[in-house]
Amino acid sequence: MRHSRLPAALAVLAATAVLTSCSSAGTTGSAAHSVAPGSGAGKTLQVWVMDGDYSDETLKAINDRFTQQTGAKVDVQVQSWDGIETKVTTALATSTPPDVLDIGNTQVAGFAANGGLLDLTAYGHDLRQGQTWVEGLEGPATVDGKLYAVPGFAGARAVIYNKEMWAKAGITAAPTTYAQLVDDLRKVKAANPGADFSPLYFPGQNWYAAMQFVWDAGSDFAAHSGGKWSGSMSSAQAQTGLADFKAFQNEFSAAASRTVDVKTPDQVQVFADGKASAIIATSGFIGRIQKANPKLTDDTLGTFPLPGKSGKTQPVMIGGSDWGIAARSKNAGLALAWTTIAASPDVQSKWIVGKEGFIPNSAEGIKTASATLPPLKKPFFDAALNSKATPANADWGQLEGNKDVNNLFSAVASGAKTPQDAAAAFDAAATKALNAGQ
Repeated sequence: MRHSRLPAALAVLAATAVLTSCSSAGTTGSAAHSVAPGSGAGKTLQVWVMDGDYSDETLKAINDRFTQQTGAKVDVQVQSWDGIETKVTTALATSTPPDVLDIGNTQVAGFAANGGLLDLTAYGHDLRQGQTWVEGLEGPATVDGKLYAVPGFAGARAVIYNKEMWAKAGITAAPTTYAQLVDDLRKVKAANPGADFSPLYFPGQNWYAAMQFVWDAGSDFAAHSGGKWSGSMSSAQAQTGLADFKAFQNEFSAAASRTVDVKTPDQVQVFADGKASAIIATSGFIGRIQKANPKLTDDTLGTFPLPGKSGKTQPVMIGGSDWGIAARSKNAGLALAWTTIAASPDVQSKWIVGKEGFIPNSAEGIKTASATLPPLKKPFFDAALNSKATPANADWGQLEGNKDVNNLFSAVASGAKTPQDAAAAFDAAATKALNAGQ
C-alpha cells in the first residue's frame, strides 16, 4: 500500500493529528486509548454526509446527544455523489478539512492510502462498544491491519422471487439448502419451458452475485502476503467456485443473459414482465419491481438468502457506508465522540434500522432487528451476517473501471474462456493493479 510513500509533510501532519487525538482523549503512551473528548464549548464539528444516506431526523438525534455530552455544535453539510471522490480527496489535503466524513465502504482504502484519514486502531475497543461489526463493512475499513473508519450501515443482496409463479410449480416455501434451491428452480423451469424464460435471471456480468460462489468455495479476489497482492482466481477453491457459478448460471438463466450486465436489459423489467421468477438484488429493488408491475405486491413476492454448497448461506457483497475522521482534523477528540454515538447500538437500532430501514453495523444489531422485521426484509439482514467486500486496496477501482471483474464472470458464463484461462487473465490484471502503489 501507499502508506510508506507519503510525502514527508503529509506524514508529519497525519502523525500530528494522531497525537492531537490522543491528547483530546486525555490518554497517551498506551496501545489502546479511550474516547474522552472533554469540553467542546464554543467549538463546531463539521460533518459531511452523502445525499440520501441519512435523514435529517437521524442526524438530529446523533447531533443532539453529541451536543448534550460535549457542548459542541455540529455543522452538517450534505454532499452530492457527482465527483465526490475528487472533492473528498481535495478536502482531506487542506488544513481545514471536514472533521467527520460519510464514506462508501470500498472507498476507505483510497483515502487512507493518501494519508487523509486518521488511524483509529487505538480506539477500536471504545468504537465497537461490545459489538461485532459486519465483516463487509469492517474489512474494507481495515487497511494493512489498521482501522481507518467506523461502520455506519449496510445493504446486502438476497434472492427476490415470485411466490405465485413458484406455487404454480408446486413450491410453497423458500429453500434453505443449495440442493433444495436447485430442485426448486428445476421445477420452475419445467413449468415455464420458454427459451427466453429464466428461473433465476443471472446476467453473466453480475459479478457482485457471481462472486458469492467463489467466496462460498473458500477463495477470494486476491491474497495479501508479505506486503504484496496476488490474484486468487486460479486457486483450486476459486476454480471450484467459478465452475459452480457457470453450471448454475447456464442452467437457470436464459442463454442471452450470459454476456450482459444487470442494466441492459434491466433485470427489474425482466422480472416484472414475468420473464424470470427470481433475481439476486438488494432490498431497494423490491420497490422498483412493484413500480414496474404493481400487481407484484408484498404478498406475491418472497425473499431468501442464497444458500451455498458450503452448508451456509453464500457470503454476500456488502455495500454501505463508514464514518471516517480526517487526519488533519483540529477536533479529532470530538470527531471520535460523534462517531462513537453514530455507531452506538441504540442509535443503530432506533434510527439506522427503525428510521432509515438500513442493515445495522453489527451482527448483534442484525440479530436484534431480525426479530421484528417484516418477512420480505428479514432475509437481507440475515444474508448480511455472512458478508464480504472487495479488497481493502486503493487501486481496486482500476479492476472495476476496466471491467476486468465483469469480463471474468461473463467469459466463464458464456464459455468464451475456460475458467482457468479467465482466471489467469484476471489474476494478471489484479496482481498488477493492486501492487501499483507499492
